[in-house]
Amino acid sequence: MLLHIIAVQLDADSDRKTPWHSLAPRTRILCTLLLVFAIALTPNGRWWTWAIYGLGVLGVVLLSRVTWSILLKRIAVEFAFIGVVLLGTLFRDGGEVLWSWGVLRITTVGLMVLGSVTLKALLSLMMLNVLTLTTSVPALLNGLVALRTPPLLVAILASMYRYISVLIGEVNAMRRAAASRNLMGSNHWQRQVIGNMMGTLFIRTYERGERVYQAMLSRGYQGLPPVEKVPSGGRRDIVALTLTVILALLGQVVYLF
Repeated sequence: MLLHIIAVQLDADSDRKTPWHSLAPRTRILCTLLLVFAIALTPNGRWWTWAIYGLGVLGVVLLSRVTWSILLKRIAVEFAFIGVVLLGTLFRDGGEVLWSWGVLRITTVGLMVLGSVTLKALLSLMMLNVLTLTTSVPALLNGLVALRTPPLLVAILASMYRYISVLIGEVNAMRRAAASRNLMGSNHWQRQVIGNMMGTLFIRTYERGERVYQAMLSRGYQGLPPVEKVPSGGRRDIVALTLTVILALLGQVVYLF
């Protein structure tokens, strides 16, 4: 999340005029969740099912006209974190042994699981990133409110997005202060300074959070972000949800029969 906000704008393609953007935010969230759950709950090795879901995801990407460079950059950053987990699925017992070196063995079952998990992660990340790229943060929060998400969770997400830049500014200020005092020269001092910075940052964050919360209450804050004007939904939303459900069921029918 931090890398996303620092590197690129979170909702870089939210101002485009496409059929996907014309849907209500809650409809986009529901379509995304339906596809992600259908992809994630499909058992390993169901390649035709994922081919159908992949065509659906590709259709959403093309329909929303997202910037491919930003989308691929985000997926690459996210795969850097889950790559270790994906490689761990390769060395599984079962099936024919294709390669071995000591205790490490690559089997047909391991390759099948690795390919399945990688496809699940890739398709799910593509849909989730399309949602965040094409939906502004206030609209996304309003969509969560419309879907009866717990208000406290929505308030936490709104505050995190609003004030994470302030937190990053505090970290950069402390790093510059430490560098100006020549405290980042050796590994010993770096570890000690970073530990002190984390403690100081926690205290500053807590104190500033209290001040910000009291200021928000004095201005009429009631626990929810302000609601902006978003599409209320209509025939297009019903059609989009219907097509998403049909696509999800079609993939499962191929898997079952």
